[in-house]
Amino acid sequence: MDARQLEYFVTIVDEGGFHRAAERLHVAQPSLSQAVRTLERDVGVALFHRLGRRAVLTEAGRAMLEPARQVLRDLDTTRASVESVQGLRSGRVQLAVLPSQWVQPLTAMIGRFHAECPDVLVSVQPAFTPSDAADLVRGGRSELGLIGAAEDFALPGLRSRLVERQRFVVVTAPGGPWEADRAVLRRADLAGQRVITSPEGNRMRHVVDEIIAQGVDLRIVVETAHREAILPLVLAGTGIAVLTAGWAEFARAAGARVLDLEPVAELRISLIHRPAPLTPAAQRFLDLALAREELGPASEEPAPGRDELGR
Repeated sequence: MDARQLEYFVTIVDEGGFHRAAERLHVAQPSLSQAVRTLERDVGVALFHRLGRRAVLTEAGRAMLEPARQVLRDLDTTRASVESVQGLRSGRVQLAVLPSQWVQPLTAMIGRFHAECPDVLVSVQPAFTPSDAADLVRGGRSELGLIGAAEDFALPGLRSRLVERQRFVVVTAPGGPWEADRAVLRRADLAGQRVITSPEGNRMRHVVDEIIAQGVDLRIVVETAHREAILPLVLAGTGIAVLTAGWAEFARAAGARVLDLEPVAELRISLIHRPAPLTPAAQRFLDLALAREELGPASEEPAPGRDELGR
C-alpha cells in the first residue's frame, strides 16, 4: 500500500466512479483500475462494488476511507511543514463554512490571513448544518470548519475554538415600520409584521419561532435556505428579517435599516478542527482568527452536550 494508491482510492470515492476520477487525476482509466486492484489485493478485500460506471464502497471500503484521508492529510502536513521553513509562500487552507458565517466573520478572517500570507489559497466549501461541517472536517475533506450554534454541542473527535458571539438584529426596508430614531426593538414590537426567514432546523429560524411562541403576531411569508435572497426580499418590502449582526454592515450598505432586538439572542461562532496537527497555513489561519483582544489567548472550548444547532 502506498500514498498513490490511497490518493486514487479517495479520488474515486469523491468523484463517484473510475472514469471521472481518472479525468481528475490525469491518468488512464486502465492504470487507475489496476492500481485499485493491487490495493485490494494488498488489503485482502474488495473496496468497491462496480456498478457500470459507478463505484460504491463496500463495508471494508467505508472502514478504510477516513484513515486513508488522514494518511493523505498527514503527508500534506509533513510536506507543508518542511516548506514553511522558508515562509508560507504556497499551499492552501480548506474551510467548511455555514451560510450565515460566509459574510462575517469569514470575510474578516480571510482579510487578516491574506494580509500576512497573500500567496496561500483559501478554499471554502459549503456546509448547511454544524453536523455537515463536522463530518467534512472529521473525514479529512476540510481542515477547518466555521460553525454557528446557540450553545456548545457535542463534536466527537474534534476540537472547538470560540471565535465570537453575534447577537440577532432586525433588518427592515428603508424607512420601515418604526420611527427613524428608533434603535432598539422589543420582541412585542414585531407584532403584525411579515417575516422572511430560513427553513426549520437552524438558529435563525429558532429565534423567529420562539418570538411567535411567546404570543407575538409575527407571520412567516417567505422561508428560504438561500441566505443571499433574504436581504433583497427585505429591501423589496416583502417583509422584515431577523439576522445575525454579521449581516448588519452589509445590510446598511445596501440601504436597509438595522435595529437591535431585546432580549438578546446570540449565535456562538466557532472554528473546529481535528486533534491531529494542522498544516502550517491552517494553523496560522486559526491563530489569526483567534487573535482577538476580547477573547485573549486561543483556548479550546469544551463540548459537554448537544444543544440547539444553528447555521
